[in-house]
Amino acid sequence: MQQNDFPAFRDMLTDVMAYYGKDVSRFVLDLWWNACKPFDLQQIGQAMQRHATDPEHGQFAPKVADMVRILQGTTTDRAAMAWGKVHESMSAVGAYTDVVFDDPAIHAAVDDMGGWPKVCRTDLKELGLLQHRFMQSYRAYSERGQFDYPRRLAGDRSPDSEYEKAGLKLPRPALIGDPERAKLVYRGGGSGKTSITFAPIQSLGHQIVAAIESPRNAA
Repeated sequence: MQQNDFPAFRDMLTDVMAYYGKDVSRFVLDLWWNACKPFDLQQIGQAMQRHATDPEHGQFAPKVADMVRILQGTTTDRAAMAWGKVHESMSAVGAYTDVVFDDPAIHAAVDDMGGWPKVCRTDLKELGLLQHRFMQSYRAYSERGQFDYPRRLAGDRSPDSEYEKAGLKLPRPALIGDPERAKLVYRGGGSGKTSITFAPIQSLGHQIVAAIESPRNAA
């Protein structure tokens, strides 16, 4: 929603709550507005109607969580839809092209599984296991909220440095899903997750080494 949708949203929420005999305070209105801004006004109206006609939940006034559940679905629902995008793109786009999905959790999950080319080249016999692993990882990232992810999933092509040496522009990635949201995912991403580093134990200093080894010596 845009700011100019606020009056219509306020009136709709007030009418819905009045149906349940509830008033809308400024705090409640702000809470609803901030939670529902990512969605269209029409979508919210339809979700309100779905809630009101739900035999189990409709007898109670809607809460923000009810609308998010209806509008976004459960994390399992979202993971299944995300896998559908990935699965279709594996054959439609392929391993040689960079891709940018419209959901950062897809990038993080695919990165966990070894990257885009590896996912695309999964043997058909392993596809069920791949789906299971992807959905588990996707749900974990979705529930976390904030996480590092690569801005694009690189295809099996020449490294960026080779293009730079030749004075060539990098190939454009394929945008998967909503193009505008995919662009936002690209802008919000980085080079990838925080890398894991290690140092030889000898370089840590005598006191730290002694502290690490003391339980072993005590045993």
